[in-house]
Parts: sequence; structure tokens; C-alpha cells
Amino acid sequence: MRLSRYFLPVLKENPSEAQIVSHRLMLRAGMIKQAAAGIYSWLPLGFKVLRKLENIVHEEQARAGHIAIQMPILQSADLWRESGRYDDYGQEMLRMQDRHGRDMLYTPTAEELVTDIFRGHVSSYKDLPLTLYQIQWKFRDEIRPRFGVMRGREFYMKDGYNFDLTKEDALHAYNRHLVSYLRTYERMGLQAIPMRADSGPIGGDDTHEFLVLADTGESEVFYDSAVTDLTFGDREIDYDSREQCQAILEEFTSKYARTDETHDEYLFNQIPEERRRVARGIEVGQIFYFGTKYSEPLGATVQGPDGKPVPVHMGSHGIGVSRLIGAIIEASHDDKGIIWPEGVTPFHCGIVNLKQGDEEADAACDKLYSALTALGLEPLYDDRKERAGGKFATMDLIGLPWRITVGPRGLKNGVVELTCRRTGESEELSPEAAVTKIAEIYEGIA
Repeated sequence: MRLSRYFLPVLKENPSEAQIVSHRLMLRAGMIKQAAAGIYSWLPLGFKVLRKLENIVHEEQARAGHIAIQMPILQSADLWRESGRYDDYGQEMLRMQDRHGRDMLYTPTAEELVTDIFRGHVSSYKDLPLTLYQIQWKFRDEIRPRFGVMRGREFYMKDGYNFDLTKEDALHAYNRHLVSYLRTYERMGLQAIPMRADSGPIGGDDTHEFLVLADTGESEVFYDSAVTDLTFGDREIDYDSREQCQAILEEFTSKYARTDETHDEYLFNQIPEERRRVARGIEVGQIFYFGTKYSEPLGATVQGPDGKPVPVHMGSHGIGVSRLIGAIIEASHDDKGIIWPEGVTPFHCGIVNLKQGDEEADAACDKLYSALTALGLEPLYDDRKERAGGKFATMDLIGLPWRITVGPRGLKNGVVELTCRRTGESEELSPEAAVTKIAEIYEGIA
């Protein structure tokens, strides 16, 4: 993409309504524009990142054996009355009627709807286990929407639902989701710590939230600093292996890590004092096991091995895809702007032409652009007739991990400058070597 043809409405000044870094930088970088309180239009740069995160989630869900579907944004209130949960959300649920006077609601979550799909099509234990998921817009009418996409009213969310014959089977599904989430977050450049949490209106006894540590987090968290040393890495997991999935759950949840809702001061004090940490965290996902809470009232049963009807055991598992963008920025920025991890960057590198209109510089930039594109990479070429300082400021603001700077002086010596956004370090390389290095950086990133 050439910046002269792209829609990137960056702002020079900090928006007065933005209270936290991610909201401020997303507005300044032209990623979003507020349409109403807590509701945003996603502009090209923001939409590109949103799609990158969505693709990672899809890939890791497929790796775990989960099946994608798409459910409607509007649901009938009848299903929620059937489950007995219609009033639990109170005023957070946006209710409406269609032209025939039927009560409808804008989806805040979809346990009822997916259970209705299941009960209409699955009747035998032989069709289990089954996990269905979607990535869809949701709406919760927050009384005080704030912090941009971190606490908006409309949000993009992955919600998955497992159906299993027994509690043991369902707890394996729980463990499987925990493993897939650890992989998902690490691919996004995040360390998301699973913490024992409260189930809220979803219900159930077993639940973990995944939190990213950040000063602007909405939750107070208490944890053993040893959990921050854990990484999933590139290990291969057999998701059908109960032993492997259980071992990873134990590895990542055996150390103390809890939100303020489930904090236990006695247990916390058993940790060596030098490892006790109190901080703030941003919730980016949650997994639940809730047994037959929905299957019993909604009649989601299967014929068991003995021929008798059995209510299925269920769980639900969410990732806040749009919220993740805010969390990544909160965890990865400096005073100049965003610093995207390579796995989620909207463009793989930026190309800055220091003297647009110079025949040699223009030709060198065009050649770099073509070479990177031919390798399947997406560069953003700043071909505007702007001052060099303005071009650098834009690149720093939007946070591309790597920048290639091209100017007449360097070209006389046969070199361009390759700069790492995270460290600020630069090196001079031939244009061909710069392309090779960029390709090598992204080669190992799935």
C-alpha cells in the first residue's frame, strides 16, 4: 500500500476525550472513530489489525479441533426466558421489539442460542465431543462506557461452547481451551496470565480469566511473580491427550494468580514475600465450565450408552478480539506511539522516501516495495511529498515494527537504513540485504 492512496486520518494532538494510552493512540493513529458512546467505526488501519487477530484466533481454534459457525446478532427473548436468564443482565441487555411485537435482544453472549442449535441437531452420545464457536459482534449497554475499545458497548468477541457427555469430558474441553488460548496470546506478542476468577452471570464453578498486566487494567490482581516466567513457546500439543492438556493447565495455574474477586489473603501470604505481586490487569479472555446449567432447562440431551437421555455438560470460552487491540497497545507503546508485535502488525514494514521526486530515490523505493510484495509481505510506502520529520512521526505513531529509510545520500553508498521500532536501533544495509532481513524476521511467524 502506498500512503498517498491510503486512508489514514492521523491526528497531531491528543484527543481530549481519551483517558488511557490505547484510546488516545488508536484515535491519533486513525484506527477508529467514535460513532456513539462506546461504539466505534473501525477505519482501515484498525480494521487490518482486527482481522489479523481474528485470523490467529481462527487458526488456533482449528488447531484445537473446534468448529466455526456464525450466529445472528439479534436473538429471540424466548430462549432467554426458557433458560431463566432473561433478567440476569438487567439494563446491560439491549432489548427491543420487532414490527410484530416479538421481544428481541442484541446478543451479549450466546449460550442459549447455541444450545438451541445443538438440541435441534444432536441426539446421540456418539456425536460428542463437540465444540462450536463464532467470532461475532456483541453488545452490552455499559452504564459508563470508557477507555475506547477496552470498555465499549459494542465489541467483537470469539465465543465458543463445548458439549460433552460427562463432567470429565467437559473438563478436558476446558483444559483444551486453556492451552489454545495460551498459544493464541503468545502469537499476538502478549503474556496473558490465567487467573482464578468469578463466573458472574454466566454461572459455573470452574473459571479462569486471562489477564494482561497493565497500569490501566480494570482489575486488581494478586499473583506469584513466578507465573510471569512461564512461556508456552513452540511446543507441540496433542489436543486429544488429556494428560498433556491437564499437565499444561497445572503448569500455568498451580502458582497463585487471582483477581480481586477471588483473592484469598491467607493463600497469598504463603508465597515467599519477594515473589508477591499486586498489580492491575486487563481481561482479554475467560473460560468457564458450568455443567448442565443450560442443557437441563433447555432440554439439550443426548441418548447415552445405556439408551437413556442424558443432559450434556457444557462450558463457554471467550476472547475479546477488539479489546485485545487496546490491551496490546497498553502493553507495547512508548511516548512516540504504538509498537506492534510482528505477529499482529497491520503492515510488515514501512518504507520512507526522504526525497520524493528524486529519480534515484523513487526508483529504489519502488524496487524495495516490489521485492517485499513479491515475498508475500505487506509494506506501507510513504510516498507523500512531506518533510522527513513528518514521515518519521507518522511511522512511529502507527507503530510498524520495522522501517526502511531511503535517501539520495545513502544510495550513493549503495545502502538504505533499517530501523527497529522497539529498540530504535538502525543499521545500514544494501537494499537487497534489507529485504532479506525483513523476510527472515517474518519467516518464523505463523
